[in-house]
Amino acid sequence: MNMERTMMFKVEKEEKPDAKQILEQVYSSLKEKGYNPINQLVGYLLSGDPAYVTSYNNARNLIRKLERDELLEELLRSYLDENES
Repeated sequence: MNMERTMMFKVEKEEKPDAKQILEQVYSSLKEKGYNPINQLVGYLLSGDPAYVTSYNNARNLIRKLERDELLEELLRSYLDENES
C-alpha cells in the first residue's frame, strides 16, 4: 500500500427508516405485551425516555432510529391527511 497517495473511500448512505412503519411495529409490540400503546408512546415522545417502549420484538431499538420530532411530524401528517375535509 502506497501511503503517499490519497485514497478514496465510499461510504454507503444509510437509508432513512420509515416512520410510519416503525410506529406501527412499536404500537403492535406494546399492545402484544399488554401495555396501552398510546400512553406509552406519549410518554416516550414527551420525555425521550426509551424505557416507555418495550424491548420486545426490538421495539425500543426501532423507535430510537428516529428523532422524536420526526415521529411527531409523521403523527401530525397522518392525522391531518385522515381528517381533511
